[in-house]
Amino acid sequence: MPHVLLIEDDVSIRDAMELVLRRHGHDVDAAGSGEEGLDLLRRPGSGGIEVVVLDLMLPGMDGFEVCRRIRALSTMPIIMVTSRGDDFDIVGGLEAGADDYVVKPVTARVLEARIRAAVRRVTPATRAPETFGALVLDRAGLTVTKNGAPLAIPPTELRLLLELSASPGRVFTRERLLELVWEHDYFADVRLVDAAVGRLRAKIEDVASRPRYVQTVRGFGYRFGPL
Repeated sequence: MPHVLLIEDDVSIRDAMELVLRRHGHDVDAAGSGEEGLDLLRRPGSGGIEVVVLDLMLPGMDGFEVCRRIRALSTMPIIMVTSRGDDFDIVGGLEAGADDYVVKPVTARVLEARIRAAVRRVTPATRAPETFGALVLDRAGLTVTKNGAPLAIPPTELRLLLELSASPGRVFTRERLLELVWEHDYFADVRLVDAAVGRLRAKIEDVASRPRYVQTVRGFGYRFGPL
């Protein structure tokens, strides 16, 4: 089971979440602040951590800044936990680099499903590298290069790119992308898709506002190409 870094300042919530995760078979490192969580990530031997569950309402360094700093260190999945379902928390967290979010109170079943789905997004496929303009996508190695230079793309954005590029020219609705990439088969928040598209464009496009690769089809969704 994935090794989880849990960053939550409320002791009772942190202890309960850690207990649930351990009962599901996860190794868990728990931190009560953003600073402590970042120290755990930077310590020798921290390479075993595979996913971060991050509370946004933290004392001192807030979850938004913690998320940005984790993104500077790693492309591992980040699931943010917010006590409020309002736009500020959700959009701010997604723009900071989070891959998914859950709103408190969160059930053990939902949290476990989100963790497993996040980690499955980095499971290798078995196709030969493919070239699209300046991009080369290696589905087996889960790598992307542009003009020969490797790009650091977090797992959710990478899975989004792989899903879109598997069917060039096909239009995907946001709801369908939620099912394929996030494995959310209910009426989830399409802002997950829009935020991930924005972050992906910033990495792969020459000019993010004039995308060649991930294009918007107004009123419908997104497609890959034509280049």
